[in-house]
Amino acid sequence: MATIEFKNAVGRVYFDGGLTDEGKLIRKSKTYRNVAKNATADDLYKALEQLAQLSDFPFIGADKVETSNVIN
Repeated sequence: MATIEFKNAVGRVYFDGGLTDEGKLIRKSKTYRNVAKNATADDLYKALEQLAQLSDFPFIGADKVETSNVIN
């Protein structure tokens, strides 16, 4: 029987980089590695939101991206 094993996780923060000449949003991102496997959604969001305040660009949102191995 195959199982899924946690490999790693990153937090990705998205910023508003302005608009193109055509009026489309320019979305910039910054990735923070080594997010703890057991980090709660609230704690991760608060941490990424605080890190986003160090940027000159306005904060749009954040993602947690997990990578896993499928093992047989």
